[in-house]
Amino acid sequence: MFGEAWIRWLGEGSGEQAVKGTPQDLGAAQLRLMQGLAQEVTTLRPHLLEGGATVGELAWIFGKDRAALGDTWRHRLWRRADGSGRLDAWAWVCLPYTVKRSDGSTSTTNSANLVWQVHPDRPELLDEILDWYAEQAAGLDRFITPQDPDAHMLARLPAYGYEPDTEMGGDSGDWHQFNRRSLVNLPEPALPPGFCFRTAAEVGPLAATRAHVDAWHPSTFTETSMAGVQAAWPYRDDLHVLVQAPDGTLVASAIMWFDPYSRTAEFEPVGTHPSYRRQGLGTALLWHGMHRARDAGAVTMLVACVGSPARPAARELYYAVGFEPFTRDVPYVRREK
Repeated sequence: MFGEAWIRWLGEGSGEQAVKGTPQDLGAAQLRLMQGLAQEVTTLRPHLLEGGATVGELAWIFGKDRAALGDTWRHRLWRRADGSGRLDAWAWVCLPYTVKRSDGSTSTTNSANLVWQVHPDRPELLDEILDWYAEQAAGLDRFITPQDPDAHMLARLPAYGYEPDTEMGGDSGDWHQFNRRSLVNLPEPALPPGFCFRTAAEVGPLAATRAHVDAWHPSTFTETSMAGVQAAWPYRDDLHVLVQAPDGTLVASAIMWFDPYSRTAEFEPVGTHPSYRRQGLGTALLWHGMHRARDAGAVTMLVACVGSPARPAARELYYAVGFEPFTRDVPYVRREK
């Protein structure tokens, strides 16, 4: 949802106070705790889901980037005081990194980025998160992208030295909006003659990897990335759908992440090979995917996309199949002088 590369997790908190554990990699158990908070927020107040903090986005980022970027991640968890083991909040920081892309080039980031989620009843933990972010990213430009309804975070940012990122948040910027639609009144998908739908279960991981790389070229995605994605809950290879051209080429793909707790499913990612765009394949794949998500038990579909007016392509695709925006992120930055 918010880029192809991010995040190692360090300094897990064992309680709500500033009690830090020894450095350790994020594992599946910690990820599920974070997804558990996402499930609660999705059910209680979905407009407060932070960018990168949904069930599906957590699985996608963790799965595809952990092997390549694990050494640049830091994380902390705030556990509830009731002994349930559930979380009141979590935060991660992505520090500077360089990653290789499929065309042989490299992508380098020299700043820090914060992703977090706080339970709606515990906004006071935002101060601890911002203080911890400052410690982890000292000396770096620091980026943060709260959602526009997140009044608690937006009210705190000026005191911490943050200001709106006018370039990122402008009409030509890279800000994102979150969209949803009910899974009712779904028309039957229609593909051009000779094209057909497939699943990752049918084509296998190598072919599914190639389909993603072709759609997002140049991409950081690899076979190792795909293995990580497939191992992340709640990945299902029957909810990883693709379009196959008459010559056998896989020309479009989409992964859906179904959360049975909130009965939502999320598209992440969706892509079409550049040579096969504007043929209705993306639209047909979305309709097909939503039918499969509904059959799995979902009642609501989510998807994020770039929201800036100068970059309408993805937004118009989702509007055309019934999605409506319900929140957007608001980029802020604190630059080192």
